[in-house]
Amino acid sequence: MTGSTDLGKALHAWRDRTKPAEAGLPDDGRRRAPGLRREELALLTGLSVDYIVRLEQSRSTNPSPQVLSALARRCG
Repeated sequence: MTGSTDLGKALHAWRDRTKPAEAGLPDDGRRRAPGLRREELALLTGLSVDYIVRLEQSRSTNPSPQVLSALARRCG
């Protein structure tokens, strides 16, 4: 297993277990899954939704230190 695969799995797991209220976001109650949406994680980290998707799917294999830092601040 590679580091990028580990990062993608970790991001997905963090989104799944984090409720919007825990991240300071409103919860309208209309969710198929209880965790954060990719759009919400993108908003919290200042990254694009497309980039979040690429990270989760291990299609972006070399995130910059700034990206990792932004994710660590919100997902750590």
